[in-house]
Order: sequence, then structure tokens, then C-alpha cells
Amino acid sequence: MQTVRVALAERSYPIHIGTGLIGRADLVLPHLAARRVAIVSNTTVAPLYLERLARPLETAGVRATRIVVPDGEAHKDWATLNRVFDGLLGERCDRQTTVIALGGGVVGDLAGFAAATFMRGVPFIQVPTTLLAQVDSSVGGKTGINHPLGKNMIGAFHQPQLVLADVGALDTLPGREVAAGLAEIIKHGLIRDAAFFEWLEAHVDRLVARESEALTHAVRRSVEIKAEIVARDERETGDRALLNLGHTFGHAIEAGLGFGTWLHGEAVGAGMVMAAELSRRLGDLTAADVERVRRLVARAGLPVAGPPLGVERYLDLMSFDKKVQGGRLRLVLLRRIGSAYIRSDTPAERLSETLAACAAPA
Repeated sequence: MQTVRVALAERSYPIHIGTGLIGRADLVLPHLAARRVAIVSNTTVAPLYLERLARPLETAGVRATRIVVPDGEAHKDWATLNRVFDGLLGERCDRQTTVIALGGGVVGDLAGFAAATFMRGVPFIQVPTTLLAQVDSSVGGKTGINHPLGKNMIGAFHQPQLVLADVGALDTLPGREVAAGLAEIIKHGLIRDAAFFEWLEAHVDRLVARESEALTHAVRRSVEIKAEIVARDERETGDRALLNLGHTFGHAIEAGLGFGTWLHGEAVGAGMVMAAELSRRLGDLTAADVERVRRLVARAGLPVAGPPLGVERYLDLMSFDKKVQGGRLRLVLLRRIGSAYIRSDTPAERLSETLAACAAPA
């Protein structure tokens, strides 16, 4: 087991990375406020891992409530959130109950938002079972649900007490979900670590094949990068926005197609290619660097072009992005591979050209 710590003063917490961690009650017990937990999972993950997590805790004297919600991005909404509240209230959970999210990013965001708001805030633990959740959504305290007009538009910052990233759980992950997680791993190299990006170019085939040693390294390095950024900018008032490379384009794709049609990582994959191409058109990246980005995204099994929504539709959807300030769209772009920046004065013509060039033909 390897451990990365998110340094947030009194809200600091460990991220344990390894195999066989889901059944390790000894890792969970020190982080409980009381011997009471509510485990939130979904209909796909629960049959695989819910009892593996719950039974060792119950053997140790913890009362474990089980709440299972439907699977999929389409259920990251008020109705499913209320199902979680129904479970918490129906089982008489109290302020010392720790909510444990067992699943991918949807479960983590949903359960985290429930924990942030139930009785005005209860403790929270993340047990991510997808690659994307392990390297991104489980770390940093962002929680929330979607709105038909935009992704993650309703939520709260609520840091977990602990993250258990069991790489062994990735063995049961569909290949499409592995690719979606690789998008966020590639993103971390692009924004912060050119050497890591080069490592990904050399080893992406091992990651696609789910080699444990390669996955553990990629998860740890991604978590280190995100933890360092979050520790400096917990509430996304500055550099934390860099973690959204490709996401403004990607969120537009998800909303435009209907949440769940493309996986989040698939939309981010195409979005990173769009961001790289826009960076080239603005005079930052070289054509050779854009091709490196496109090639790695494709080798990871991700789309390199957005769907044919039309330029105006893309622009309309992007206007709902959370990084919009004073009516101005703020985009995360690349100066070079390994160095990202935020720009709020992108010429409209260059942006439209990029959207036209990077979306699939109708």
C-alpha cells in the first residue's frame, strides 16, 4: 500500500492506494466519528463489493446501513439524492454517521453532496471503484449533482476523511470505463508534468491492459499532482481551475448529448484535443505537440473529435461553464505539454474555428 496525503490543515486526509483495500476495516475504523456508517453504492458495484466492505466493519462492531441507487450519470440528480436522504432518515442516521461512497464518480459526487448537506454536514469517506474516480473525483472535496443545463452545477465542497483507492477493483471495470479514467490521467501530465506525459506515451498500452504495477504508478502520480494543487487552492479561486483542462468542452458535449450518452472521460478526451488545437491556433502549442496529444488520447481508447452539435450549440452550452466570470468564458489552455494556464480573452473567431475543426461532421 502507498499513501499520499492531502494537506489541508485540520481537514487533511490520507489517500491509500493498493490492492485488497476494500476489505481492510482497520484502515477505515480510525476515521469514523462513531460506530455507525451508511454505505452508498449503485446497482452495478453493490453486488461486487458492498458486502466485502460492510461485513468486516460489522465484525468490528460498526452498524452499517446500505443504500443502493441506480447506476449512471443520468441518475446524478435531485431524485436520486432524495433516495439517499430517504435511506439516511429511514434508518435514523445521525450527525455522527459517516457516509461512505462505494462506486465511481457519480456515486462519490452524489454521496458526498448528501454528506455535505445531511443534518448540515456529516463525515464522509470515499472508496472509488473506477479509475476515473480514483485519480480525480474522489480527491479534493468537490461534490454535487447535475442540472439539465449543466454538469455539476449544484453542489458543495466537502472534504473526505479518507480515500481508499483499491486498484484491484479495476479488474472488474469495463474497458470503456478504463479508457475514461485514462483521460484524467493524461490530463494531469498535460497540465503539470511533461515527464509523466512521456511516461504515459511509453506505457499507455500497459494501462489499457490493466497491469497492476503500471496502474498503481499512474494513480499515485495523478493523485500527487491533484493533491498538491488542491492543497494550494481548495475552493478553486486560482490554480485549481487548471484541473479542468478539456472540461469546458467536455461538459458541453455531455450536456448536449444528454448525460450518460458519452462517459465523462470520453468527453474530456475529446475536450483535451480541442483545448490543444485551440492552443495551437493561439500560437502556444506546436502542431507536433497537438498530434502527440491526439495520438495518446486515441491510444487510450478515447474519442479525439467531439460530436456534431454545431458551433453555436457548443458555444451556448459552454456559456454555462462554472468558470465563466462576468460573462467571459475562461478556458484552460496549454503553453506547452506539462504547462497549462487560464485565459479569459480567447478570440471568438479562434474558438469557433477550433470547434468547427474538432467536431465530427454531421
